[in-house]
Formats: sequence, C-alpha cells, structure tokens
Amino acid sequence: MLKTLLRLCPLTLALFTLPVLADADHPHVRLQTSQGDIELELDAQAAPKTVENFLHYVDEEFYAGTVFHRVIPGFMIQGGGMSASLEAKETHSPIALEKSGLENTRGTIAMARTANPDSATSQFFINLADNAALDYRDRYNPGYTVFGHVVAGMPVVDSIAEAPTGRQGPHADVPREPITILGAERLD
Repeated sequence: MLKTLLRLCPLTLALFTLPVLADADHPHVRLQTSQGDIELELDAQAAPKTVENFLHYVDEEFYAGTVFHRVIPGFMIQGGGMSASLEAKETHSPIALEKSGLENTRGTIAMARTANPDSATSQFFINLADNAALDYRDRYNPGYTVFGHVVAGMPVVDSIAEAPTGRQGPHADVPREPITILGAERLD
C-alpha cells in the first residue's frame, strides 16, 4: 500500500523527511544579536575542550550583554568578552590551544586569544573570508582553534561586518554603534 501511495504521490516522501538535528558531537548554538540571529554548529570531535569551554559560557548566559568589539571587513568579527563600554567581563581560566585540524575559512568560528597560544577564554571570532594565515602550522605559528561554523545567519554576520567603526580608547575597529549579543542558547 505504501509503495503505491509513494508512486502516486512522490511528494509524500518529502513530508516524512526530518531535519538533521544537533547531536553531542555537533551541538548547535543560537547567538541572538541586535542585528539578528546567528546559528552555529560546533565540532566537539575536532575540538572537544574548546567546545566544552564555549558551551560552559553559553550555559552560564555569559554572552548576554557582550558586544562585537572588533570588526574588520574582509577579515573577521570578534566578540564575546566585553560590555558596550569595552569593559572586559571576568572569565574562567584560559584553555590550551587545540589543534583541531579545522581551517579558518569563511563562516567558521574560532577562539580569540592573546599572543600566548594557551590564553583563550570567552572571546571568539567569525571569519569573513578564508584566513589561512590563522591556521595552525607549527609551534612557531600556532594559529587559532577553529571549533565550528555558521549554519544559518551568514547575512547577519556580513551586516555586522559593514558597521562603521573607529577607535574607542586603546581599541581600534570598534563599531560606532554597539552590536550586542543579546543571548546565546543551545538548540536541540
């Protein structure tokens, strides 16, 4: 009977197709921003400690009220650690750099850090272009840990990249009007 129905109405099969859902190795997170939503798929197989760290901040609602404080068109947008007045939020201890094997290509998310490769805490950046210079090469060129990619909302990322920027105190490339992360949540 089912074969007959499917033969008579091939679109019936489409009605039973379910979307791919997040799983433990590929959790999804929605960043709600003042410019719109960005959905991320994280890769816990490639970067387990980095994903665990990021999700810890998500679960604590740490990102609510932080801003994208560094925006460089054609390069990346960075956020996740400062208020609109560019005051750094208190973070947990830094994590060690992971060699995830993932590349800094357009739409990927990576951990921001200082010159010390093992200094990532809460801040992250989303690549606006393929940035091979940010990939791990060796201990002298440690790169930045990529731990996921944008699966929905790249137009939002691109609109953030178009924001007029300037200097604010010692900080360069700061959007003139704050672009706020309103919240971050896990999706099932």
